[in-house]
Amino acid sequence: MSQEEKAKEAIKDALRALRKRHLLEEGAHGPAISALSKPMISQGSEWKEKTEKLELELQQCYKAQSRLSEQLVIEVAESRTSKASLQDKELLINDLEKDLSHTREECTRLQEELAEKTKTLDLLITENKQVRSHLEEMTNRAQKAESENKMLIDRWMLQKMQDAERLNEANALYEEMLAKLKANGLENLARQQVDGIVRRNEDGTDHFVESTVPSTCGHRIHAHEGGCGSILFEYNSRTLFTGGQAGPVKMWDTNSGSQIKSLHGSLGNILDLAITHDNKSLIAASSSNNLFVWDVNSGRVRHTLTGHTDKVCAVDVSKFSSRHVVSAAYDRTIKLWDLQKGYCTNTVLFTSNCNAICLSIDGLTVFSGHMDGNLRLWDIQTGKLLSEVAGHSSAVTSVSLSRNGNMILTSGRDNVHNLFDTRTLEICGTLRASGNRLASNWSRSCISPDDEYVAAGSADGTVHVWSISKGNIVTTLKEQTSPILCCSWSGIGKPLASADKNGYVCTWT
Repeated sequence: MSQEEKAKEAIKDALRALRKRHLLEEGAHGPAISALSKPMISQGSEWKEKTEKLELELQQCYKAQSRLSEQLVIEVAESRTSKASLQDKELLINDLEKDLSHTREECTRLQEELAEKTKTLDLLITENKQVRSHLEEMTNRAQKAESENKMLIDRWMLQKMQDAERLNEANALYEEMLAKLKANGLENLARQQVDGIVRRNEDGTDHFVESTVPSTCGHRIHAHEGGCGSILFEYNSRTLFTGGQAGPVKMWDTNSGSQIKSLHGSLGNILDLAITHDNKSLIAASSSNNLFVWDVNSGRVRHTLTGHTDKVCAVDVSKFSSRHVVSAAYDRTIKLWDLQKGYCTNTVLFTSNCNAICLSIDGLTVFSGHMDGNLRLWDIQTGKLLSEVAGHSSAVTSVSLSRNGNMILTSGRDNVHNLFDTRTLEICGTLRASGNRLASNWSRSCISPDDEYVAAGSADGTVHVWSISKGNIVTTLKEQTSPILCCSWSGIGKPLASADKNGYVCTWT
């Protein structure tokens, strides 16, 4: 039975008891009332009214008693409910006390374990400190050993590099000596009375090819946008290299007029080109103050030669060695470079900017043409000025060496082309034409491979060809309309190539 039902039953029992008590009280007071009413009838209505009032008061008392009884019943029920709730809470408290006791026991056990583990941790920390100290000592020993090992390796590598460099220098010296022997043999052959020129083929044997006077434009190639300032043939080949403004150097097949490949990686305008005698490396002089060296077969840049502080306007390479390169720039210096090492080995200073340079056959001296119109001869190893001659009244724009090395051609802004004997630096010929006017400070003229002809471009777009022996013009080539910037003659006698300010290249046969 629920608490609410119990409370209802208790209230009903209390009401029954009150009714029974009321009936008993009425029965007990009835005779007394009757006895008293007889002698008091005489008192009249006064006593009756008092009696009615008392009855009324009695009824009110009964009602009040009833209300109090009901409140008592409710309070008793609430008391019983509170007592039951109190008993439940006492049971809950007992359970909580048991849990608390168990928790205290568990806490005591954990504290004991913590104390034990703390002792173990202290022991481990002590051992860890000892291990760290030992580790630091071993690390210091290892670092010291590594440093000593690295120093020994560096010393060993340095010794190996020095040995390799000495071996390379010995090999290069050996190659240069062999090349000089070949060059001397070539010079002796060139001095013989033979028609044609000396040309080496892939097997190293010598052939004699005669240059032809060009008359016909074989191909007109739009090589570069904004002008083509430098052209160069491979040794003993019809393959042509061209350099222009802010773009790659391009490689052309002059037989078909088609492009073979582009050599990327350069910056600025290409002002001059040179190629090693084995046709493996191409060097470009650039307005970006640098020289760029490509591997011709792969088309990749091998070196970027830095050191000039102004635009590099001229470059040449040894005729018999693929190692030594000379360059001239508007910082008034000529620099000698070692392509194997990739850096400058000597610098020559002068007072007038140099526009063109050319190495001698033996590679020991260099000819330079300057803005003051002078031609200078330098010892490239010592930097000593060997000789100087006033060749032109204005700036020298081009310096070219003959195939046999006995003659050098210079062109100037005075529109004169002079031929000098390389042994005495005396003028042995002067070439000029009324319509021939050079277009720039870097207008390049050239000598034919058999040393019989000179070709030079003009500002009116024509190319004049002179006979060296007779000193007269043998042909005038007219195909281009813009100023001619440079000319180059193939080492096999033909074709002749000319490049103009609009970027067109014509090949002449």
